[in-house]
Amino acid sequence: MNKAIMCFLLPVLVFVSACSKTNTPSTNNTAPTNLTVTANVSTDSSGNVAFIASATNATSYDFDFGDGSSLNVVSGIYTYKYSNSGTYTVNVIAKNASGLIISKAIQVIVVVTQAAIWSDEFNINGAPDASKWTYDLGAGGWGNSELQYYTNRPSNVIVQNGVLKITAVKESYSGSSYTSARIKSQGLYAFTYGRVEISAKLPSALGTWPALWMLGSNITNAGWPACGEMDIMEQKGNELNKIYGTIHYPGHSGGGGVGSTLTIANSSTQFHKYTLDWSAATIKMYVDNVLYLTVPNTGSLPFNQNFFFIINMAMGGTFGGTVSPAFTSDTMEVDYIRVYK
Repeated sequence: MNKAIMCFLLPVLVFVSACSKTNTPSTNNTAPTNLTVTANVSTDSSGNVAFIASATNATSYDFDFGDGSSLNVVSGIYTYKYSNSGTYTVNVIAKNASGLIISKAIQVIVVVTQAAIWSDEFNINGAPDASKWTYDLGAGGWGNSELQYYTNRPSNVIVQNGVLKITAVKESYSGSSYTSARIKSQGLYAFTYGRVEISAKLPSALGTWPALWMLGSNITNAGWPACGEMDIMEQKGNELNKIYGTIHYPGHSGGGGVGSTLTIANSSTQFHKYTLDWSAATIKMYVDNVLYLTVPNTGSLPFNQNFFFIINMAMGGTFGGTVSPAFTSDTMEVDYIRVYK
């Protein structure tokens, strides 16, 4: 073979040899070590705790904050906001790309102080406070195929003996077979971020659909679900004691909402506390301080603007289901609604 041919083949052979090597990613089979976790509790009673987790050979960290919330944090650095005072056991798992782990638990003591910025204690007998509440009137439930006609009559809505009472009644009224009430703070009170606590005793009859919820104040211009919706509490009379907490927004409307449920005892015979904890970071829902829903909040969602309250009891419809033939009337009672910030 002459030199010219060899000079031509040699680079080709080198190229083929180089390309024939298998480019296999290296696997890290060394478990993380030296895990340290520090917590800096804010002194302003806001509930903020700045966590720093660090470990040799770790690629991410799983935080269990001890209040029912958990989060994967790649950097290991995260500031978490607790809603309630307490002593929390925080467990951190450091892991590498191969799934090898090391864990460590620490305790943090948190003090949370929030100021009440708005409330209704329902202590004055008569119609709901007109400076705080107005009414939705009419039939059909605005797309939910509900069976009631909403009125502002005392037989359907009244403040009495320290509680708000919304009563659904079986009666023929303006073409509907039932009446009830739906009050709202639209145009009177709205806010962005905070903690909402509502004490309520729910109805029990089949077909009732009580709800404590909120809508974005821009609903008139943006429409629904673009305005966003936060359902702090919903219950079906045919699933007594099963509490629904849900949020709705574009892509997650109707039955596609993002939510969870919690089964409690005595929802219709005792008052229970239904809570929304709402921040720029998360939306959380509780019953009697038991966390059962956590949804991350981001700037792309419609939950970073003013929202107003709605309190109502529907009959039947897409959620309430079949009404009992024996139904005559039933009542939801609300002891108070409070907003803290």
